[in-house]
Amino acid sequence: MSHAEPQELLERVRAQSPVVHHLTNWVTIYDCANIVKVFGASPVMAHAEEEVADMAQIASALVLNIGTLTVDFVEAMKTAARSANKKGIPVVLDVCGAGATRLRDEKVFELLSAARIDIIKGNASEIARVAGESVVTKGVDSTEIEKSHLEVAKKLANERSCTVVITGKEDVVTDGTASYMVKNGHPLMAAVVGTGCMAASVIGTFAAVEKDLALAAACGLACYEVAAEQAAQGASGPATFKERMFDAVYTLDGDAVAKMHKVVPA
Repeated sequence: MSHAEPQELLERVRAQSPVVHHLTNWVTIYDCANIVKVFGASPVMAHAEEEVADMAQIASALVLNIGTLTVDFVEAMKTAARSANKKGIPVVLDVCGAGATRLRDEKVFELLSAARIDIIKGNASEIARVAGESVVTKGVDSTEIEKSHLEVAKKLANERSCTVVITGKEDVVTDGTASYMVKNGHPLMAAVVGTGCMAASVIGTFAAVEKDLALAAACGLACYEVAAEQAAQGASGPATFKERMFDAVYTLDGDAVAKMHKVVPA
């Protein structure tokens, strides 16, 4: 990799302990808070519209996730995002379930119009839908898309002047110019609800300490997925894997990350 390596950004997160403000998915909110905490950062899960602007002002990154959206919740997200824009901190939007319903699609595009979104994250079919492709998302699980993931991500990144992340067996990260593939991870991640939502929180955590947002996203995903590989060793199934993953992140060693990460230019 050019620039900073994943292990260097991991040490930066631990040294700086950035505040990462979330308006996120109620199904996975506890896990999102925990993954940020075990990485060494400080999660805050404030969602009331009356306080989100103030909370964003004390944060170093903002993570939005529409997994369990309501109309009011999205209004609070807009308020938080505008406040984050004023402060100049990165805003991550997990377009969870985009393509599944008309409301979900409408609210994604409203958020993209209402404020600057710095990183758009989703699975292949969610990102394809936001990029204008004709796809239908099966709930919050990805469906197959015909175009190359990198091509779809680059198109959206250039249209929206942002960084785009497609998570999957191999993650794609691009800002339209610099592009990375992250080839770490383990199949057990797909058996646990919330690993995608946690990925957005990890991206926000690393974006809080690195201005090159494509690099930050790639490094964050690499560290998270190296920990998942370690956690899978000896796990008997999804429950023990999830428990071990938090421990693996907490004890993650920079040397192990340097040896195990598979981040390559795309």
